[in-house]
Amino acid sequence: MSNTSDITRNAFMLKGPLADDGYDWWWHSFTGRDAETGEERAFFIEFFTCNPLLGGAQPVFGQLPNADGSRNRPSYLMVKAGSWGRDKAQLHRFFGWNEVAVRDRTPFYIHAGDCFLDETGTRGSVSVSAEDALAHPEWMCGSGSMSWDLVIDKRIAFNVGYGASRPLRDSDAFEMFWHAEGMKTFYSGEVVYNGRRYLVKPENCYGYADKNWGHDFTSPWVWLSSNHLVSRSTGEELPNSAFNIGGGRPKIGPLALERKLLSQFTYEGTDYEFNFSKVWTLTRTQFNCSETDDCIVWHVEQETPLHKMVTDVTCPKQDMLLVNYEAPNGEKKHNRLWNGGTGTGTVSLYRMHHNQWQLIDTVDADHIGCEYGEYCEG
Repeated sequence: MSNTSDITRNAFMLKGPLADDGYDWWWHSFTGRDAETGEERAFFIEFFTCNPLLGGAQPVFGQLPNADGSRNRPSYLMVKAGSWGRDKAQLHRFFGWNEVAVRDRTPFYIHAGDCFLDETGTRGSVSVSAEDALAHPEWMCGSGSMSWDLVIDKRIAFNVGYGASRPLRDSDAFEMFWHAEGMKTFYSGEVVYNGRRYLVKPENCYGYADKNWGHDFTSPWVWLSSNHLVSRSTGEELPNSAFNIGGGRPKIGPLALERKLLSQFTYEGTDYEFNFSKVWTLTRTQFNCSETDDCIVWHVEQETPLHKMVTDVTCPKQDMLLVNYEAPNGEKKHNRLWNGGTGTGTVSLYRMHHNQWQLIDTVDADHIGCEYGEYCEG
């Protein structure tokens, strides 16, 4: 069921214990082109929700200390938008929960001010002046402006299966859950970024959509994904392919598992999955992420008795952002979480044949969404 759509996993999850100790977000990333020059630019949009039961008329910021030095548990809808590369920025706009409308059934929607998101579209705007960004460190963002109006068409899903199933969701089994309803997503519409208009088209947007929810984040935090893939065996682009890798060190209650990743490579309609939560697949994973002077580097090897996937990615730090999130308890332990959308690399896929690994194909990938960070003090 790895390539099975399940929009119930895209529903609003902040109920029960998560209502006052939880976060839930919907992430979208894609590429557009300058309407005048044709220059490419990679964008992201995220609707991040936190602790609705603690909310009211105004957003509550966890990084804004009280008079006695203590910190509040945050409560808000944060709309995060921005771009990687030259003139990069992450921009945050906050709403108190009294301003937010959420449909907590399937299909979901979330709406506040002029910002809206559902399964088939999103629109909104975020604008932060340099003076306000400096005066409000609790906003955890830079300065600039971005508005958007987009149609969303999700084509290939990565459904992690039992690891985010209803019984495990209802029991809050994991500290952090993941579902990628659109690891290949077509976006169409336009973005205005710092006054320049960008056109977003399905055929070259290389779009991605997923969500995470839970009580806290993972460390290390790893994510790699692309659907702009070219086969080395044929030299042709692979229009029905995508790969997605994510995870780090999952926690079940207080128990932290060894470093583990979930991944799927949909190769021209055939799914190859490496999923530790499906214990019967005997998935094994080794990965290493490192930071050089000018790049972030990922190396991931995953295998089952039948298949193996080896992924190597790099992304220039000059194109990336150190993205900011605070946990539902108000702590901010990810202070060096590198996030990018312009990674490049290769993925090699093998099958076991007569007790030897036989290469199916190596693909060149670009427009790779990528993330790596480990907890560190701010």
